[in-house]
Amino acid sequence: MRKILTVLAALASLSLTNCGYNAIQSQDEQIKANWSEVVNQYQRRADLVPNLVNSVKGFAQQEKDVLLGVTNARAKVGSIQATPEVLNDPAAFQKFQAAQGELSSALSRLLVVTENYPQLKSDALFKDLMSQLEGTENRITVARNRYIKAVQEYNVTVRSFPNNLTAMMFGYKGKPNFSVENEREISTAPKVDFNPAPAPSK
Repeated sequence: MRKILTVLAALASLSLTNCGYNAIQSQDEQIKANWSEVVNQYQRRADLVPNLVNSVKGFAQQEKDVLLGVTNARAKVGSIQATPEVLNDPAAFQKFQAAQGELSSALSRLLVVTENYPQLKSDALFKDLMSQLEGTENRITVARNRYIKAVQEYNVTVRSFPNNLTAMMFGYKGKPNFSVENEREISTAPKVDFNPAPAPSK
C-alpha cells in the first residue's frame, strides 16, 4: 500500500511539473518579491518629501501652490495600501500607479521652481536631499523594470498551453503591469545640476 501511495505521489508531482504548476508558483513568488522592492523604493521617496518641502519652504515661501501640490500628492500616495493583493486587482493597481505618477509630476514641478533660487540650490541640506532623491529615483527605475520583466514572464506562462489550463484550474490570472504613455519620462531620474551654465563668449 505504501509503495502504491509513493508511486501516486510521484506521478502527481510529475504531472504538476509538466503542467506548469511549479513554474506558476515560482514566478508568482518572484513577482511578490519584486513588488515589495518597488513599494520599498517608492516609500523611500515619499519619506524624503517632508524634508524636501521644508528645505524649499525656507528659501521660497511664496511658492505655496507648488509646495502644497507635493504635500497633497504625498498624502494621496500614503493613503493607498500597496499590499500584494493589489497585484490581482487591476483597478487598485491603476490607482496606485496614478498616485505615484502624480507625485512624480509634483516633484518635477518643484525642481523647476528651485531653478529660480540660487541660494537654495547651493544649500548643503537641499543638495543632500536632491542627491538622495536622484539615487532613489534610480532605484525605483531598477525595481520597476525587474517587476515589469517578472510580470511579463508570468503572464506568458499562465496564458500558454497547457499552463493556461492549470492556471484556470487553480485560479491564477494575468497580473497588471506598469503601462503609461509617459513611462519613459516617469522612469527617468530627475536631472540635478548645481553648476551654472557658462556665460556666452563675447
